[in-house]
Amino acid sequence: MTPLFRLSDRRTFLKSSSTLVGAAALASRPFAADTDEDVLRIALIGCGGRGTGAANQALAADPNTRLVAVADAFRDRIDSSLAALETEAPGRIDVPEDRKFVGFDAYARALDVDVDVVILATPPGFRPAHFEAAVERGRHVFMEKPVAVDGPGVRRVLAAAKKAKSKNLKVGVGLQRHHEARYLETVRRIREGAIGNVLVYRCYWNSGGVWVKDRLPDMTEMEYQMRNWYYFNWLCGDHIVEQHIHNLDVCNWIEGDYPTEARGQGGRQVRTGREFGEIYDHHFVEFSYASGAKMFSQCRHQQGCWNSVSEHAHGTLGTADVSRGVIKKHAGGDWMFEGDNPNPYQVEHDRLFAAIRSDQPHMEAENGARSTLTAILGRMATYSGKVVTFDEALNSELALVPTAYTWDAEPPTTPDSDGRYPIPMPGISRAF
Repeated sequence: MTPLFRLSDRRTFLKSSSTLVGAAALASRPFAADTDEDVLRIALIGCGGRGTGAANQALAADPNTRLVAVADAFRDRIDSSLAALETEAPGRIDVPEDRKFVGFDAYARALDVDVDVVILATPPGFRPAHFEAAVERGRHVFMEKPVAVDGPGVRRVLAAAKKAKSKNLKVGVGLQRHHEARYLETVRRIREGAIGNVLVYRCYWNSGGVWVKDRLPDMTEMEYQMRNWYYFNWLCGDHIVEQHIHNLDVCNWIEGDYPTEARGQGGRQVRTGREFGEIYDHHFVEFSYASGAKMFSQCRHQQGCWNSVSEHAHGTLGTADVSRGVIKKHAGGDWMFEGDNPNPYQVEHDRLFAAIRSDQPHMEAENGARSTLTAILGRMATYSGKVVTFDEALNSELALVPTAYTWDAEPPTTPDSDGRYPIPMPGISRAF
């Protein structure tokens, strides 16, 4: 079978990455509009904590913006989000009852409202369908990372990104390190040779884990999984995808490329209870790049252990702690970033809205999709115990999505009579 996408497609990143680094020199000042006719109308799809934060940052990015529609699977999420936003952005919220949409189809109804920009912040399993729909309706988009949970989803995002470019739509992705001054300057120096040729990357998202929501007596299995989306792969992709994508993306950014293959191991050692669904509590992956460089990746959800969220590069002339903005050279002449470091969560919205106002290119979906796939590739390697290539992951037909989206539908993974979910087993589970 001819692959739908080829490894060589990754090379397009080399052209765009220099633009990303150059963007550090641009002012992140929002463009002011003058009249009500110039108001940018925003729809928020996904009203959890990250969605609420993104909406607040979008409203702060441009003085002539209004939130006019919201959508979520759960009404309580909408109510808490709007209450917070009314406090943070008084006078900027115009969401009457008939523009509050609840349910699995809420996103489509929000997109039918006359809006200019849509924020996509639901669990990532919904991102490909929501992004496709937003592009089809001609909306500019900010979408949170990751942008998919499986190969088929990544392909859908890449196809929608191509269509968005043809429509001159602006798309931002929540990989905010690309808009953080400390990262921009450190990555620029590394790519210009500050530590020589990079041979090895190390990156980590080792932490104690995240929240768990109790199962209530009247919950269907679908609602329980939606409330606990972090622990089910069709919604989250495992924490290697949902969280660790940030660190993997930074290493890809420095390398100017994406891995060719991955091998690794992982499992459930500590967080083994029913409440932790089907995901692993640790992953270790060795990624290989075409240049011969290696990326060694760790992520962990285990309490009481050594924690780190960071990225490091080792070159022929020195080393870099990228997350701290520190470069150490074997021959001396160390460097540390000491400049201003504005909140990158805000800056990414400032730049998106400035691009919309000035009609300048702004397309982060392609890198977002391929760095998402890097994380998916790592999960495929740890779950299966096999060596998996980037192309195999990208062209995989292993789809995690359910066949129906209703509250009484059966999710892709269901518990046994003891309430336990099937756990991926290396050497047995399908690779791709």
